[in-house]
Amino acid sequence: MAKRDPKDGDTVIIKKYANRRLYNTSSSSYITLDDLSKMTRDGTDFKVLDAKSGDDITHSILTQIIMEEEASGEHMLPVSFLRDLIGMYGNSMQSMMPHYLEAAMVNFRQNQSKLHEALRQNIGTNPIAKIAETNMAMMRAATQAFMPGNSKMNASPTSEETDQVADDNSELDILRAQMAAMQKKLDELGK
Repeated sequence: MAKRDPKDGDTVIIKKYANRRLYNTSSSSYITLDDLSKMTRDGTDFKVLDAKSGDDITHSILTQIIMEEEASGEHMLPVSFLRDLIGMYGNSMQSMMPHYLEAAMVNFRQNQSKLHEALRQNIGTNPIAKIAETNMAMMRAATQAFMPGNSKMNASPTSEETDQVADDNSELDILRAQMAAMQKKLDELGK
């Protein structure tokens, strides 16, 4: 499945029928979950609709793709992450998790492109260690905000870690301020 022309801006509509078949209205053909997975990797914007009700079921289809990938290949999602994620359902911070996970993924992609650039320029320092420490500092800050009682992740960063993530402190401060503002709004809503 080729990537759609970005200038037309249309979202590909996929219809899911009761017989579990998926129909790509753009190409007028039946497709599989593997095809949807490839479309996702190619950056194709699509929406999956229930053919009978018209409900948007994209979220559940993407979740199904992840489940099949996890079942058939090398696991990307560690069990501890899955347990923590499940534990967030019903938690007062549940509404913040999607925003945090999106921000973490954006940060990961930015670091990934920085890593590729560093390797391409063949820098003598170890960019992987800096990226890993930046991610750990971000995870510590988020964990402290989401789960203040979690002592494993609450350990203060070492001075070496602090020095290495100094450039990212402003980003973390912004994230902390946004999380504090969201918590305040949640607290106000709970009253």
